[in-house]
Amino acid sequence: METSLYYGLPRFCFTEHATPLEYAPRLSEKLGIKLYIKRDDKTGLVTGGNKVRKLEFLMADAVKKGADVVLTTGSLQSNHAMLTCAAANKLGLEPVLVLKGKEPARLQGNLLLEKLLGVRVHFVDAEEYREVYDFMEEMMADLQAKGRNPYFIPVGGSTPLGAVGYVAAAEELFQQAGEMGLNVDYIVNAVGSGGTSAGLEVGVRLFNKSTRVVGISVDAEKSVFQQEIARIAAGCASLIAKSLDIKPEDVIVIDEYIGEAGYGKPSRAGNSAIELVAACEGIILDPVYSGKAMGGLIDLARQGYFNPGSTVVFFHTGGIPAIFDLLQDQKF
Repeated sequence: METSLYYGLPRFCFTEHATPLEYAPRLSEKLGIKLYIKRDDKTGLVTGGNKVRKLEFLMADAVKKGADVVLTTGSLQSNHAMLTCAAANKLGLEPVLVLKGKEPARLQGNLLLEKLLGVRVHFVDAEEYREVYDFMEEMMADLQAKGRNPYFIPVGGSTPLGAVGYVAAAEELFQQAGEMGLNVDYIVNAVGSGGTSAGLEVGVRLFNKSTRVVGISVDAEKSVFQQEIARIAAGCASLIAKSLDIKPEDVIVIDEYIGEAGYGKPSRAGNSAIELVAACEGIILDPVYSGKAMGGLIDLARQGYFNPGSTVVFFHTGGIPAIFDLLQDQKF
């Protein structure tokens, strides 16, 4: 597979065309805003999702460095983990997963897809990713001792290089908006590891400074993500040779919609948002990221957070396979 260059960085274009920017008329009427959904659930690997844009750069870097095996990690239903395996298979590299949690009795959602992809999966029952990373360091050392050349991708692919994928996404969005005669007032996205938001923060400063990025946390309190997003964004800007001053206090993260059970578990507001978007627009969201983020967007709109009639773009970040595991026993 051939690479292209983006700001001088090698990139595999897994998604050949721009993802759709769809107007959501019925939701817009209910919320008093002009809501558009950027369909990054339609990126070009397996079931799609925002991780594909990051992997376009991360996998190109792996190939550039001569890797023959790619290791990554995530939660049991990690969309990033599954898509990394698909990307590795597409490029002829061996994928290895180390997932945080107990091995389940049944393989559903992304775990089933990983089995179909023929992936070697290891499970580490741990509270913190530190233990998972320790296990992976030993695994990488063992691979190197056997003459292999492993390439490590952290949780969510949220590195400065991975974030470049969402600089490109921002550029794509503003090109589409321009063709449609739109001025985007707000971009709303789920924040789970910070890389998507970091790329968008860089992108709006390069392509449309009047747009505000609003991150809806699905995991940690806002101060943690403000620091992390600013850090990743600074490294991202440096990679593309741009001098940008992005301070943590400039980053908008709202942490009121994580849900009762915390990260990786469905919430009442998120489930309601999934049901509403499906009923109004025929679009399915996931229970871990986009459902909770849309729940936040809906509540913010009803509270008057967005100026009436504002153009709001919601990034649908994918993760659909998790529905078939996490929502099977939920009541709507």
